Amino acid sequence: MKPDEIRKLQAYLKKTLKGADVEVRAMPRKKDSAEVYLNDEFVGLIAKDEDEGELSYHLTMTILEMDLD
Repeated sequence: MKPDEIRKLQAYLKKTLKGADVEVRAMPRKKDSAEVYLNDEFVGLIAKDEDEGELSYHLTMTILEMDLD
């Protein structure tokens, strides 16, 4: 993803998550994805989706059962 997209996504997530220590990091070999970190711990991926001229981003977060305890 482009640096301006990453800045916008990071600002959106910080606002949405009430100022949490969120960082969106580019993936060097992927042009349509970025990694999401919370407090420097990997928590998910953002994928860019362009369909019929509309642009959206999808956040995928995996939660392990052991993390729920």
